[in-house]
Amino acid sequence: MIGKDELLEVARRIWKIPLYVLALPAVMVVRLIRPLLLVRFGFLYGNRIGHFAANTELYLCERDAGINVPQQRYVDLFYMVPPVCNQQLAKMWKRIMHIWPIWILAPIIRINRLIPGSDVHEIANLPTNDRDVHNLLSKFPAHLQFTSDEEAIGENLLRSMGISPGTPFVCLIVRDSAYLKAHMPEVADWCEHDYRDSNIQNYVLAAEALTDRGYVVIRMGAKVNEPINSSNSRVIDYATNGMRSDFADIYLGAKCEFCISVSTGFDAVPEIFRRTIVFVNMVPLGYLRISLAKSIGITKHHFAVQKNRELTLSETFTHGVGFSLRTSDYESKGIQLIENTPEEIRDVVVEMADRLRGTWQPGPDDDALQRRFWEIYPADAHDAYQDRPLHGEIRCRFGSQFLRANGEFLK
Repeated sequence: MIGKDELLEVARRIWKIPLYVLALPAVMVVRLIRPLLLVRFGFLYGNRIGHFAANTELYLCERDAGINVPQQRYVDLFYMVPPVCNQQLAKMWKRIMHIWPIWILAPIIRINRLIPGSDVHEIANLPTNDRDVHNLLSKFPAHLQFTSDEEAIGENLLRSMGISPGTPFVCLIVRDSAYLKAHMPEVADWCEHDYRDSNIQNYVLAAEALTDRGYVVIRMGAKVNEPINSSNSRVIDYATNGMRSDFADIYLGAKCEFCISVSTGFDAVPEIFRRTIVFVNMVPLGYLRISLAKSIGITKHHFAVQKNRELTLSETFTHGVGFSLRTSDYESKGIQLIENTPEEIRDVVVEMADRLRGTWQPGPDDDALQRRFWEIYPADAHDAYQDRPLHGEIRCRFGSQFLRANGEFLK
């Protein structure tokens, strides 16, 4: 007997038949007008906030720079991969891009691929390109802007959170397993990303140090495992206090003074609005976004069980864990990842705040330590999966106090 799910699948297939029938003449028209106007198709990763933000912004920057664009008149059409993770971001992209419903564009793309010569009608590199290898974020202004009505809504939002006009605030995003398990439960092996997780309580010291400097700290997150344990009224647990919305996610990310992140999806939002980022507990270290101007990073400690000591910077890469993207990679190589201490997090966060305010006092050996770090760091590395550069020019710094306190790290 045919089950309910099978009947629904048959119904979906039948419903799509007219769409594919209509797609064929649409493709024929696209092919015929190509000498006058090249129509290209692509998709946006609407289901992942990091890719939805960064990939799309970098596509627009490359377009402005004349990179990966045709030499003739053209128009690019997109659809968004569902489920769309943030409706506010989708609305803002739609204001400046040609984004069509998936049920219209996906059949056209599939029919186009059945006919020779389809490649010229597809946008190369966009879906997986979230690395600013041309340092374009430093060369072009942000493409997204809020309307006057949205600005008013955003200002009211800040007031409702107790943030008075002109008060600087910082976004704090710490990855745990809650979001992906809730948002994409069909994927069984999210535990392979657990090596990137971090304990939110280790960030309390840094958050409260920022409040002493006049900042408000907003803990971000759509789904989190636990609240942040701080009684400080200037540390706002937006992720658990019921105020979270798609609009607020984008507005807060766009307006923050800077963002503290473990390198996870949300930090792409402040990135595309040209905000600086402090990367803490950054792994894999080889994927640090070194092209992001004025940003600072520190990494988890890589403890080699067999050696009974931490790996140096060079050993992190020679042991094959500088680019490891799965928890099992570290386990199989006998590497335990140890989170940054609350003091290490505080130190690098305070360094960022002081640098932005022009009050940072460098140590006598800081420049030499930075040079040594970047001499060892493989800034010319390529993505092993897609054989393309991971980095552009070095625009960020590694945490000064981390390098001072870990003398063996650079040996």
